[in-house]
Amino acid sequence: MEYLHTMVRIRDIDASLHFYCDLLGLLEVSRKDSEKGRFTLIFLAAPGDAESAKDNRRPTVELTYNWDSENYSGGRNFGHLAYRVDDIYAVCKRLLDGGVTISRPPRDGRMAFIRSPDGISIELLQRGDPLPPSEPWASMPNTGEW
Repeated sequence: MEYLHTMVRIRDIDASLHFYCDLLGLLEVSRKDSEKGRFTLIFLAAPGDAESAKDNRRPTVELTYNWDSENYSGGRNFGHLAYRVDDIYAVCKRLLDGGVTISRPPRDGRMAFIRSPDGISIELLQRGDPLPPSEPWASMPNTGEW
């Protein structure tokens, strides 16, 4: 398993970049705009991690800006922790067998979401190419929030 990033939702890109980059000293290492999903993802890294973070070898902070305004209250601005795993199906089976609810099953062989006992959302991402769709995951519905 490899720690990838921590996601934080933001309301104002410019104000957030001023805080995280200009004041705190993090560097922007990548950015993705999704017209379909109506969001922007901005990945930041500490100066000593910036080069390695560009190819996912160092953890980052993911700033998520949703184009449609939303008031983030009650900790909703914190998104999730993310880990890359060698076999997403094996990890999800171990979690499921241990009594953990798979909130967003890895139907695509690439991504799943679970929650910690305290409700922290955790994203699991398959290392490399997605695994071929497989049951019971392919037909398993989402459960709760992720």
